[in-house]
Amino acid sequence: MLGRAGRVVAFTGAGLSTEAGIPDFRSPGGRWTRTAPIPFGDFLADEEARRETWRRRFAMDGELRQARPTRGHRTIASWVRAGISPGVITQNVDNLHQASGVPAAAIVEVHGNATYAACLDCRRRYEIEALRLRFEASGEAPLCAACGGFVKSATIAFGQPMPKEAMTRAVELACSSDLFVVVGSSLLVHPAAGLPRLARRNGAQLVIVNREATPCDDDADLLLRGEIGDILSHFER
Repeated sequence: MLGRAGRVVAFTGAGLSTEAGIPDFRSPGGRWTRTAPIPFGDFLADEEARRETWRRRFAMDGELRQARPTRGHRTIASWVRAGISPGVITQNVDNLHQASGVPAAAIVEVHGNATYAACLDCRRRYEIEALRLRFEASGEAPLCAACGGFVKSATIAFGQPMPKEAMTRAVELACSSDLFVVVGSSLLVHPAAGLPRLARRNGAQLVIVNREATPCDDDADLLLRGEIGDILSHFER
């Protein structure tokens, strides 16, 4: 399939990054089984919810700083370097595709990025370490120095609108692909989870590489079960 394909698009989820030591959110033992997610509306309405959101984000720092790209990340990066992949769509927020060598311009982050923050009003970027120092000094959730708006990690929270530009690019990549490879996604989170079927309807072959069953398995041309790094390492280009 890779040999015949001219436009390979990988769609990656948390299962790719758990092999890098980053816990996922939904599976047994995941973050949301221990602490319920904080909805975006609560973040906007309540100072304590904002403080708790930031406490949780800073608690993730060690995992994100220590994580390194896996064999799966490196294989996907090799497809981009080889010129057979125009881009990667990811639900992950850990920046590991960038660290694996995929150019940032070729990565579509449909759920944002946890490695930096932005003002919700003026979109000014903030680095996490500087915000952590401010938070430890004041105990208050950070506000934008430019406009006074709420500053939030650049991820998409429950109830927060999906990024229009990223979703538009994701749809374009899915529709123009001739091989769509799902890697480590449960395909339960919509609207992004609809991309594999969209690619299939537009003529792409569909491959799903995952440890568990997904709602799209019956649509796939090929299912590969097992450890993602073990499987994808055979397909490096």
